[in-house]
Amino acid sequence: MDSSRQLIDKVQEALRELNIPAWLLYGFHDRDPIALRILQFKTDPLATRRWFYLIPAQGEPQKLVHRIEATMLDHLPGDKEIYLQWEQLQDGLQGLLKGVPKVAMQFSENNAIPYFSHVDGGTVDLVRSCNTEVVSSGDLIQRFEAVWSSQQLNGHRATALALTSIVQAAFKEAATAISAGGKTNEWAIQRFILDRFQEAGLETEHAPIVAVNENSADPHYQPTKQTFSRVQLGDFLLIDLWARSGEPESTYADITWNAYLGPEVPSRIREVFEVVRQARDRGVEFLRDCFQANRIPRGWEVDDAVREIVKKAGYAEFFIHRTGHNLGQELHGNGVNFDNLETHDTRLVIPGVTCTIEPGIYLEGAFGIRSEINVFFSEQGPEVTTPPQEEIVLLTG
Repeated sequence: MDSSRQLIDKVQEALRELNIPAWLLYGFHDRDPIALRILQFKTDPLATRRWFYLIPAQGEPQKLVHRIEATMLDHLPGDKEIYLQWEQLQDGLQGLLKGVPKVAMQFSENNAIPYFSHVDGGTVDLVRSCNTEVVSSGDLIQRFEAVWSSQQLNGHRATALALTSIVQAAFKEAATAISAGGKTNEWAIQRFILDRFQEAGLETEHAPIVAVNENSADPHYQPTKQTFSRVQLGDFLLIDLWARSGEPESTYADITWNAYLGPEVPSRIREVFEVVRQARDRGVEFLRDCFQANRIPRGWEVDDAVREIVKKAGYAEFFIHRTGHNLGQELHGNGVNFDNLETHDTRLVIPGVTCTIEPGIYLEGAFGIRSEINVFFSEQGPEVTTPPQEEIVLLTG
């Protein structure tokens, strides 16, 4: 059986499980990279005309393509209809959707979860004009974009260990420079980490975050060659680093660790770290509780469980981002996020997905603490794939 037929079989099985009559995939230029990957395009197609591909829960797929680009979907099974004029496009879509009461598309009602909402509102209107309801393909996408193979998981585990070794080496590098009476700074430590990535065969979308003192209160702070702060005795230091191997289809690991340069961690820093650590661990505990209860949680529920710990400690207003994001071949993958703050993520935490759990408390003008682990949700329950930080690293040289 060829790969395209296997793909259709898997999609149809997923549609039946989710009780969705059909998945309507749509292309115009390169506006929906998810559709292109799922439909196994070898290269980005020259799609200067609109195309539609309908995969029903039962039966054969159907194609609607423009005459100029009539071969656009020839690598996929299904009957093909060709249009030329815009009126023929509308008639063709009517025929494609005849008897189909509902389709999933890369669409989110009210743009509630924008990360995969690639189909424009006008196209949604056009489909609705065919008396067909449009629903979100979010949980469908996860099965084809966010579920890891065993090879991807093993590669991720190896990367996670490499990142942990690198962050500890970076802390040691900072401590050694200072204890020897020398100087270092955020930019130099960031360059040190990137050099270690290169040595380990790791690649990254963006440089790591290296943030000292009040800079760490900005969750997305980045030092540059022109703008950075010195790192010296008595400083708090946060490092957030992420990478994947250079292997095809490899997946990201993403961790955040915290350190203090001095003989004793100040009590306020220690207090905030403990709240963050407890919140982080509550996320794992919540996932385990759901697994033991044979219940599949949704992304927003994980966020609520973690955020409640921070709220009870009196720091709710200082936890200013979601609890975690999906990991994949991109740093921010196309699966469920642990989020009920920035979005209300209703997607299911299905077996095979991996997410970060990274609560943070950010005290502007003082410091910010984030502790980040990665969790793979398997058929046997949640697995923490990154060594968790249990206490602030003390750097005394």
